[in-house]
Amino acid sequence: MSSTPDTVRAYDLDAAAYVEASPTMPDSVRADIEAFAERLGPGARVLEIGSGGGRDARLMEELGLRVRRTDITPAFVALLREQGVDADLLDPLVDDLSCPDGPYDAVWANASLLHVQRADLATVLARLAAVTRPTGVLRVSVKEGDGEGWSTHGSVRRPRHFTYWRADALRGVTTGAGWTDVDIRSGVAGRRSETWLELTAVRA
Repeated sequence: MSSTPDTVRAYDLDAAAYVEASPTMPDSVRADIEAFAERLGPGARVLEIGSGGGRDARLMEELGLRVRRTDITPAFVALLREQGVDADLLDPLVDDLSCPDGPYDAVWANASLLHVQRADLATVLARLAAVTRPTGVLRVSVKEGDGEGWSTHGSVRRPRHFTYWRADALRGVTTGAGWTDVDIRSGVAGRRSETWLELTAVRA
């Protein structure tokens, strides 16, 4: 499992509260999605890892992209289906990521792969590369820092496991997993003013 069972369980128990507590899209995420959509062009197929309540996918579709919503948390998948959209329960470490219509044009993983164990991220990124067309785009965001740890904050009442990354290490893992032209930006965001790494890369 790419995320620890306890982390998945924490989200599963408080999924509705999590979605209700974060309805507004930050301007920085909106700008990233708009740039992502402009780069890909209308009709591009996007695999979203960690769709949560579906906020990002809604905007991507409004901008003309076709999104496959996925999440490892059953409650998030149930909430998405209640919205009347297709969503798949999917663990990117072990489940089938392929699309029947051919490779994806891009992968969007906003604040989801930060729960993947450090030793597993290379495998996850390589599996994502395997289902993305050459020159396809990867966009990932993780928290900047050292080591790993458990945190209880926000609307999720139980501890969740986070893996923190520095830019050079994240670039090395991404390049080794079949991606190139890796660009990483660092910025402060969120109510807790944490530092995030925003990564964009191209399928080699």
